[in-house]
Amino acid sequence: MEPSVGIFWLVQDHTGECILVTDRTALASAEPYGDCLTHARGHYEVWERWRHLSATARAKDGIPRGIVDREYEDFPRGRVVYHQPSARFWIYADRRLQQTLVLDQLRSAIGLPEDQCVVRSDPHYR
Repeated sequence: MEPSVGIFWLVQDHTGECILVTDRTALASAEPYGDCLTHARGHYEVWERWRHLSATARAKDGIPRGIVDREYEDFPRGRVVYHQPSARFWIYADRRLQQTLVLDQLRSAIGLPEDQCVVRSDPHYR
């Protein structure tokens, strides 16, 4: 899988299972933002789009039903950008997501090379 940038959440579904959901852009199509390449869409925009999908479309895309009745800020979230000067992917994530298991799932889901990632905290993702 080609490395990507994007946004993500860890969403608890109706059964209590936590599911990592992502919206991503291949690095080759990412948008410049200062020294970084980033995903154009924001958390609110993507969440609202997902909330309005049919149950069939959500299931097809692996989007848990839990997002329908909740706000985008209710679950821990983060963003991955590519910092061009350092040639590293910066993972901005809620501290609750800064766990090996979650970060491994994220790297796998969006194609990040482990040796090129830096995990950071940010007040937006609490």
